[in-house]
Amino acid sequence: MSASIFAPMRIGNLESPNRFVRSATWEGLATDDGLATPALAEVLGALAKGGVGVVIPGHAYVEKRGQAGPRQLGIHDDACIPGLRMLADAVHAGGGRIVAQLAHAGGLAHTPATGEPGMTATPFEREGFLPMREMTEADLDAVVAALAAAARRAVQAGFDGVQVHGAHGYLLSQFLSPARNKRTDRFGGTLENRMRPLLMAVRAVREAVGPTFPVWVKLNSSDFMDGGFEVDEMLETARHAISAGVDAVEMSGGTAMNPPNRMPARVTRIRTPEDEAWYREAARRFKAEVGVPLILVGGIRTPQVAQQLVDEGTADMLSLCRPLIREPGLVRRWAEGDDARAACISCNKCYGPLRENRGFYCPVARGEVAGE
Repeated sequence: MSASIFAPMRIGNLESPNRFVRSATWEGLATDDGLATPALAEVLGALAKGGVGVVIPGHAYVEKRGQAGPRQLGIHDDACIPGLRMLADAVHAGGGRIVAQLAHAGGLAHTPATGEPGMTATPFEREGFLPMREMTEADLDAVVAALAAAARRAVQAGFDGVQVHGAHGYLLSQFLSPARNKRTDRFGGTLENRMRPLLMAVRAVREAVGPTFPVWVKLNSSDFMDGGFEVDEMLETARHAISAGVDAVEMSGGTAMNPPNRMPARVTRIRTPEDEAWYREAARRFKAEVGVPLILVGGIRTPQVAQQLVDEGTADMLSLCRPLIREPGLVRRWAEGDDARAACISCNKCYGPLRENRGFYCPVARGEVAGE
């Protein structure tokens, strides 16, 4: 096998030891105030020691009212900086690079933690949470300012880059999606209007960190919702985001509100190479029509498929999530010649310990539950 997926990869000023990225994953290991903990540093450091080139911690909320869940990492206050520096030090000690994902949940805010209604492009029903309210332009300006301030904190904490979260049905994705955004002002209707908040965020972040600091964005290839954000709009949004200052795009899909049968990560049991790389066709279009560095997430379970995606020019870097919960040392295993597929069986049982505040691990590997 060619060693190219294990060779260094440079995107702008960020040089990764290889082409593997740990996609942002909620670890549930922060304090109730969003501060990083030694337990979280241990998890992230183990990923770097296990061979992951770029580690992206779970989405970090940029203001309290944008918190998506309990024990979520925060980057909303200067008090977060020492803990964030601890995370950066742990990843760097393991030989990896670290990128902060800057996020705001919008209408998907965890209202028991925030204490106020979520705010979004256009309110929608969400059982069990306070009713949402429509964002004002002043609200949006405040979020953009919070994203910029969070980016500055990432720099101060020694991070190697930042990623603006525009996917998975959170705030910026809510504006992008015609299924969620029914506004009639300059932030709704046309794609130009719906992408305006994302571009405002990217420009503010770029201004905050300077012209050379790595800025990435995460976008859905599709919302997998009737009338939602689709590939053609993603491609156009990516072009504008690049013009606004983005160095690379991570492509994903779906939203936190999708029913299980409309979300690949919840329904796909990956048993063959043909089951891997769910967003491959969208990625091919992206590379053909947009061309900037693409980080592809979604169902990659073998080094053979990872290598194929790079060799055929479909992706520049490969992003993994659940396989690295089961095997933090997966990339190192592959690099050392054991190219057996990832042990992860995509059963999603890893959500159980997280929801129950029992830690961040694979309960199947520990024999706590059956995997099928």
